[in-house]
Amino acid sequence: MSEKNFDSYEEQDGAVRRGSKVDVDHSEVLANSDLLNSAYDGENREHAMSLWEAAKTHPKACAWAFIMCFTIVMESFDMFLNGNFVAQGAFQKRYGVVVEGSDPPEYAIPTRWQSALFQSGQCGAFIGVFLAGPVTNRLGYRWTTILALILMNATIFISFFVSSSGCYGTHYPLTFFKADSLEVLTVGQALEGVPWGFFIANAPAYASEVVPLSLRGACTASLQMAWSVGSIIVAGATYGYNKRDDQWAWRVPLALQWLFPTPLLILIFLAPESPWWLIRKGRKDQALRSIERLGAASQTKEQAQQTLATLERTAEIERQLGGAPTLLDLFKGTDLRRTTIVCLMYASQNFAGNLIANQATFFFEQAGVSPNKAFQLNLINSCLQFVANAISWGLTAWFGRRTIYLWGTAVNITFLFILGIVASVHQTSGTNYTQAVLGILISFVFAGAMGPISYTVIAETSSVRLRALSTGVGRAAYYVAEIPMIYLASRLLNPTGWNLAGKCGYVWGGTAVVCWIMAYFFLPELKHRSYRESDILFNRRIPARKFKSTIIDIKDND
Repeated sequence: MSEKNFDSYEEQDGAVRRGSKVDVDHSEVLANSDLLNSAYDGENREHAMSLWEAAKTHPKACAWAFIMCFTIVMESFDMFLNGNFVAQGAFQKRYGVVVEGSDPPEYAIPTRWQSALFQSGQCGAFIGVFLAGPVTNRLGYRWTTILALILMNATIFISFFVSSSGCYGTHYPLTFFKADSLEVLTVGQALEGVPWGFFIANAPAYASEVVPLSLRGACTASLQMAWSVGSIIVAGATYGYNKRDDQWAWRVPLALQWLFPTPLLILIFLAPESPWWLIRKGRKDQALRSIERLGAASQTKEQAQQTLATLERTAEIERQLGGAPTLLDLFKGTDLRRTTIVCLMYASQNFAGNLIANQATFFFEQAGVSPNKAFQLNLINSCLQFVANAISWGLTAWFGRRTIYLWGTAVNITFLFILGIVASVHQTSGTNYTQAVLGILISFVFAGAMGPISYTVIAETSSVRLRALSTGVGRAAYYVAEIPMIYLASRLLNPTGWNLAGKCGYVWGGTAVVCWIMAYFFLPELKHRSYRESDILFNRRIPARKFKSTIIDIKDND
């Protein structure tokens, strides 16, 4: 490079720069024509692969992605469990207060404790997501998740044993609190939340990095399916034990949490590490072995080398643009825009009716449905969410991420305002069940559209170099939004609060409108885009609505 081309330059992390301009051809991998041709062939092959073809030829990659995504089932399980506990008769009698004016006496968990049970786990997860990025950058996705699963096994003990019969009704101290109390149960939930943060930060990132381009949407969308599996198990367990009037009504569902960590730990120990993480660490031989483990049985050595070259090319471009990843990098240059999109997508999950799904049983009861029917409806609701998740896989193949999110949000806005209207008229048995059905429809749409597609957008938007950090910070934004919204949701529904029942549809309908407007102007379409193409689109500062129509040449590096 001569002074004729640049007045001055600086050397940093092996990249030659002039301001923000990078000489991307300075790197050996980008200057080697053979490697570049291999990268072109590998990327073109991925672009040509259909969803069905990729699923048939890469079953192992799909399986490992789904297993990592399934770690989310533990956060889902606990969130829905708390939502069912506050509607459970035995739990209400043990920890609740008598509702003023009720005859015969009816019990309810006070709003502040109902909120605390929901919020404590999220506070713990907030800490977990910030720890996840730096730890994952150092240890990799596998070992970080394994350590989190070990921690999960340990923290379940607190929530389970604080309600043991040996402490029941006694005053033995645990730290500063009575052993059998909402205080200690809340502390147990907060500690369980820390490993949740690791799971939710790593799962979408890992899933998006181990599967071919055409499978990214479906595999990252399976995160929402893990949420549904957790809710189905909780709904079945709490429905089965709902009629008990002793401590086992809630202790058995708590114990079911131990079903997951150890089997998942064994499976993830056997899983291949993300080849993208290995490339970033300079472990080319290990990355090639991971590619071979994740690839098709018929994959040739040449094809594996082409995939490796594709990864090297993208990783080198990003390395030259930014060097070693740090949290501050998330808020610099074009990465600030990407971080903002990730944070908004995560936070928006709390504003389009999702909190009705998280407290479905309690919502059904407040809508006027009998407790036993409410638990039955919750089980139906959970199963329908699972069906919606399966439908979302097909939607991601046929429609763009932006299209699915905008139309799904628009449909839920309509349902939420109808819910508010139905709750505002004279109440009968018919209006009560109409509110319940609308609640189920809102949950169904979220589980089939905004929920799964959010995880896809989050995984695809961040740069590969910053992905572990970006998904963690994005999830932190989710918790920042969710913690006050949980309190608001509890206040809206609780008979000791505002007792609005279905009128909460007006509130959530209004917030969903804001989400739709923000998505229309700022959400880009990244379907069928390789990570290299995404980097280029963001670096060129292409407006969100023009991402789909912008053409990126296979030979472009910037």
